Amino acid sequence: MYHELTEPHGRSSTVETVKSDLVVVGGGIAGVCCAISAARAGVKVSLVQDRPVLGGNASSEVRLWVLGATSHMGNNNRWSREGGIIGELLLENLFRNKEGNALIFDTIMLEKVVEEKNITLLLNTSVFATHKNADNNISSVEAFCSQNGKFYDLRGEYFCDVSGDGIVAFQAGAEFRMGAEAASEFSEKMAPEQPGKELLGHSIYFYSKDAGKPVKYVAPSFASIDGMTEDRMKRIRSQDVGPRLWWLEYGGNSDTIGESEDIKWQLWKVVYGVWDYIKNSGKFENVENLTLEWVGTIPGKRESRRFIGHSFMTQQDVVTQQPFDNAISFGGWAIDHHPGDGIYSDKPPCTQYHTKGVYQIPLGSFISKDIDNLFFAGRIISVSHIAFGSTRVMATCGHGGQAVGEAVAYCLSQTCKPAQLLQAPHIKKLQHNLNEKGHFIPNVPMQPQYNLANKATISASSELQLNALQDDGPWRPLKISAGQLLPLQKDTAYQFSVKVRVLKDTTLYAQLRHSEKVTNYTPEVILAQQSFILTAGEHLLDINFAETLAEDQYAMLCFLANPDIEIACTNSRISSLVAVFNGVNKAVSNNGKQIVEGDKGVDEFEFWTPERRPGGHNLALTINPPLNCFATTNLTNGYTRPYQRSNVWCAALDQTEAELTLEWQQQQNISEIILHFDADFDHALESTLYGHPEDRVPFCVEHFQILDAQGVVLYEKTDNYQAVVDCVLTSPISSDKLRIKLLKTHKDCPIALYEVIVK
Repeated sequence: MYHELTEPHGRSSTVETVKSDLVVVGGGIAGVCCAISAARAGVKVSLVQDRPVLGGNASSEVRLWVLGATSHMGNNNRWSREGGIIGELLLENLFRNKEGNALIFDTIMLEKVVEEKNITLLLNTSVFATHKNADNNISSVEAFCSQNGKFYDLRGEYFCDVSGDGIVAFQAGAEFRMGAEAASEFSEKMAPEQPGKELLGHSIYFYSKDAGKPVKYVAPSFASIDGMTEDRMKRIRSQDVGPRLWWLEYGGNSDTIGESEDIKWQLWKVVYGVWDYIKNSGKFENVENLTLEWVGTIPGKRESRRFIGHSFMTQQDVVTQQPFDNAISFGGWAIDHHPGDGIYSDKPPCTQYHTKGVYQIPLGSFISKDIDNLFFAGRIISVSHIAFGSTRVMATCGHGGQAVGEAVAYCLSQTCKPAQLLQAPHIKKLQHNLNEKGHFIPNVPMQPQYNLANKATISASSELQLNALQDDGPWRPLKISAGQLLPLQKDTAYQFSVKVRVLKDTTLYAQLRHSEKVTNYTPEVILAQQSFILTAGEHLLDINFAETLAEDQYAMLCFLANPDIEIACTNSRISSLVAVFNGVNKAVSNNGKQIVEGDKGVDEFEFWTPERRPGGHNLALTINPPLNCFATTNLTNGYTRPYQRSNVWCAALDQTEAELTLEWQQQQNISEIILHFDADFDHALESTLYGHPEDRVPFCVEHFQILDAQGVVLYEKTDNYQAVVDCVLTSPISSDKLRIKLLKTHKDCPIALYEVIVK
């Protein structure tokens, strides 16, 4: 029993001081990736989250799926899924939670954070004050935990604001913008003529389920869909739940910070009103047994403040894929904007314009130009409102968050200021450190001087020479145009043969296409075309193209749509090869071709996109000369996914076990080997609701060993499903030879490896 007498002057709550190298304010996807990245690099981190769970809009409180440059596999950004820590989280989620249960994803994020001993995690803790010891330096932030009644004095050398609204940057006095810039300010043709206050709004989702018996619903008195436009009413479908209701949006013409609670209440009215409409209007069939299972208690917020850094991205940087010397991240989601009135607007619920490929994001957009020790990440980085329409999505934000965590670690280890990172040699080493961990920055390979494998002679038990994809798969009707992306060599004339089945006399058109930009996959250039007059029956067609590529790059052998023709496919799935189709993906405004009304400063082009497994079979064909782009030289070329070239070593198709040997002329001191496997970066891994047919990527090697020159096993893993495995040896060794044994995982996929890093 505890008894304390009256205190006439009142009492003070407990104040706990926490000192760390880095204080991360905000535990959404970007904050989680930032904190883990820094902690793994040896940084002491305080991670402060004002909610009871991690993940922000991806958490079980909001339940939006994590997506980024892959865009539901509905754009031309091949092999563009974000790597590094966000990639690790999504692959872990696939393995444990392929059905997309948001509660399970909560536990994965929480586990990854609490496993890092360098992270002090404070949940239910809100930052409310920021203190500086100089005009341009933050010394601490104050926070309060509603669950334990404690105040926290959080002191750090560096601060990263990933709070979504930028509470720390705002209180520190950093320059920010809110709303849309005028078109004339940055010559952005998608921007309004005059600057405006309109933002993207908030959304609240709901889940329903079949209770197995009739369930009545009596709506609360505040439920209302009065004023919802006819367009939005037509979108209501009884089977839609979760983020498929993204268009239940409101608040973009309000103060999305100061009036956030008012916006939430309006969305609650709408959600319960929509459910009342579904259950009780009589306009929907088979809804008697449906019950409302969950409604979000907080809205998913899209936009508020954007803070100004040393770089400032605009529409042109996104559309033209502007290169940056200080690139540390990338994006690829469409420039995606929504009307501020949301469900009360007569305008379409979103306007999306895609780019022809992924674009770089500079480190300068993550470093405050005003506060020397302040980084920001997530949706508040230094971009225009138009560019924000693309950079704002969560996988992109998480990717940038990892870069900030690594940048802080570099600052601490090299005793340099964040602004100094923008220049060589610092930025080059930072980029290398990120890419070594599987981060991937477009057009930025790893530096060879940091990898002992670059000094080794590497040999393999076999190398794939691909001269044929056997016709052991299904026949595919050419209801839509189909193509096979292939990494081809410059100045080489290729001959192909394919098998087709013709239903009635017709003509088939075959083309060889490529992208204007060698690192893109938008096939706007028709290099060659041939036509074949065909009679009913099966035919083996020989296609001989005399025209050649000027550079090594991906090209597409495509067959134009003809409903009277079927083409043979293969069951083989080869790393760095993918079939694409000129189809439709309405979820991302893909109707087969991007049509632009007026001059918006964006391009018109066709979409050629893959299909999700178990569909999306490669086309069966023969290739002459064979593709010889799967050599061991790829293992040290600095790229960990297809990018202009295949960049992968593959063993022969019939090998169930393969071996790589690294030999040096002199003894090497070795403590760590990092292996980069094929986690199919072309496949979107939506975290929630969407669901996936498999719990691991079939290309990824599950079982491998690393052995020394005497055959002693130094490291073994038998159940791998991650893209990157960091093999830290129990004790460092001195050796002039390493062997890597790899076992085949999937019968239709050759053994494959992208990069070997030896340290």
